[in-house]
Amino acid sequence: MKALLIGLTMLSVIESASAMNHGSMLMDEKGMIMNANSDNLPRDCTKISENVDITIHAGQKHALKFTGLMFAFDQQEWDVKPCAKINITFINDDQIRHQLMIHGLPGYLYPEGMFHLELYGEGELKASLIMPSLKKTYLVHCEVPQHMEKGMKAQLKVDGGDGDLPSIPGISEPVRADVYPVDWTRLSMAVLLLCILAGCTIPYFAIINAEALKNQVQKALAKLTPKKKTGAN
Repeated sequence: MKALLIGLTMLSVIESASAMNHGSMLMDEKGMIMNANSDNLPRDCTKISENVDITIHAGQKHALKFTGLMFAFDQQEWDVKPCAKINITFINDDQIRHQLMIHGLPGYLYPEGMFHLELYGEGELKASLIMPSLKKTYLVHCEVPQHMEKGMKAQLKVDGGDGDLPSIPGISEPVRADVYPVDWTRLSMAVLLLCILAGCTIPYFAIINAEALKNQVQKALAKLTPKKKTGAN
């Protein structure tokens, strides 16, 4: 009986350690959810206007459609009604830690004004939040160092939002565009000039010798074409 009690106690300790709930933060060995809210209405909402299901993928492969970026979400913008309940499925397609954070939410409902999902590697999390009625554009990003700077940034608009945020991939211009300077040396300039000359002269000679080239091609094709054998009557 004593061994059974010890076993049950150890099991409860393991379960509580694998999924810890600290107030507004729920975490386990795969990831973390902070400030999820599925039923508490913002002060400026009398009811939930709509239920919106959104699946958001994060990973390196989603940055391939943007030049110079390393990380990205599969979408860069969402638009919902005021007082909408958003049910988010966050999927990390990498073995790299990624986050999905929404900033600027009312602090009385979302501590630090933030909604936060985090996966330490490949996996999936689900959580909900209820948006206020204010016409506003909210920042959605990953706060892991250099992930947002390298492309993992999007925007969530309520009622069309109050404008686009800067540096949203594919939507708005970057605040500071990446610069890729060329270290010009004598060798690199010589290679560039050689390429320009070749690019100009080769088409020129091909045009003025077009007839001769055509004849040579026809002769080569004639040699490759097998001759038909004539049969005896």
